Amino acid sequence: VTDRPCDASPPDALSRALVEHRLELGLRAIDGLLTCGEGQRIGIYGEPGGGKSTLLAQLVRGAAVDVVVVGLIGERGREVRDFIETQISPQVRQRTVLVVATSDRPAVERMKAAMTATAIAESFRDEGLKVLLVMDSVTRYARALREIGLAAGEPPTRRGFPPSVMAELPRLMERAGPAARGSITAFYTVLFEGDGAGDPVAEETRGILDGHIILSPKLAGSGHYPAIDVLTSRSRVMEAVAAPAHRAQARRVRDLLARHAEIEFLVQVGEYRRGVDPLNDLALDRIEDIRAFLRQASDDHTGFGEMLSRLGRLAA
Repeated sequence: VTDRPCDASPPDALSRALVEHRLELGLRAIDGLLTCGEGQRIGIYGEPGGGKSTLLAQLVRGAAVDVVVVGLIGERGREVRDFIETQISPQVRQRTVLVVATSDRPAVERMKAAMTATAIAESFRDEGLKVLLVMDSVTRYARALREIGLAAGEPPTRRGFPPSVMAELPRLMERAGPAARGSITAFYTVLFEGDGAGDPVAEETRGILDGHIILSPKLAGSGHYPAIDVLTSRSRVMEAVAAPAHRAQARRVRDLLARHAEIEFLVQVGEYRRGVDPLNDLALDRIEDIRAFLRQASDDHTGFGEMLSRLGRLAA
C-alpha cells in the first residue's frame, strides 16, 4: 500500500497516451452510436429522476474493465444502499470500490470524496489496469465547492458559483484519462433543469469532457430506457476508435432517426405523403426497429459482435 495525495495534479498534456482503443460497455445505444474509448471522459446530463443512476449501474455491470471505482457524492442515504444491494451483483462488487459522502455530510467531506475516488482510480491505473471511474454527481461536487468558496468570502459570480469552482472542475476531470500502461475511463453525471441553458456546471463540463450523453425526459416518460437522446449526444473519440464500416452504419442510423424526427409531426396529423422522399419512407418503416435497438433492459448485456450485426441490419 502506498500513500498518495487525494488532491493530485493532472498529468502533463504531452505525457498523456492517445485514446486509441474502444471500450465495450454492453449498451447498444452507446457501443453502436456513441462508441467510447479507453481513457475517455464523458458527461451524462439529465434532470433529477431521469434515469442517470440506472444508466450508471448498467455501465458498471457491463464495462470491459479490470476495476470499477464509484464515487457517490451528495446522494441520498437510501440510494446508496439501494445502489450497492440491488443495482450491482455480488460478482461485480468484487471488482468495485465505492467512495460515499451523502448529502448530509459537510461540504469538505463531499469535496474530498470526489478527490479520493479519483486518487483510487489513479492508483489502479498506475498498476497498468483498465479502470472505470463513475461519479454521481459532479454537480453536487460543484455545490460543495460553492459552499466552501462562499464561506471563505469569495464573491458569487456565475449563478451564485464563485470563481474557484470553475477552476477546480478541470483539475478534477483532467486527472482521468489514458496513461502509458493503464487507463481511467470516467463517466460524470451532471444535473440540470430543462435544456440546461445557462447552467454554469453543465456549460463548463461540456467544454472539458470528451463527449456528452443527454438523457431525455420525454423518452424516460414513455418508458424508453436508457433514455439517451442519441441525436443530441456525442462521443468525440468515436472517429478514432470505431472501424470505418461501423462509423458508416452509425451515421446511417442517426440520419434515419433525424429524418423521422423531422416528419413525426406530419405523420401524427395524417399529412405525411409516402413516395415523395424514399429515405423518409425508409425512416418511417424502420423507426420501431431502431427504437427496439436503442431500448435495453437493465439486466440485458449485448456483446459487441451481436450489436454490430443488429446495427448492420438497421443500416442496410
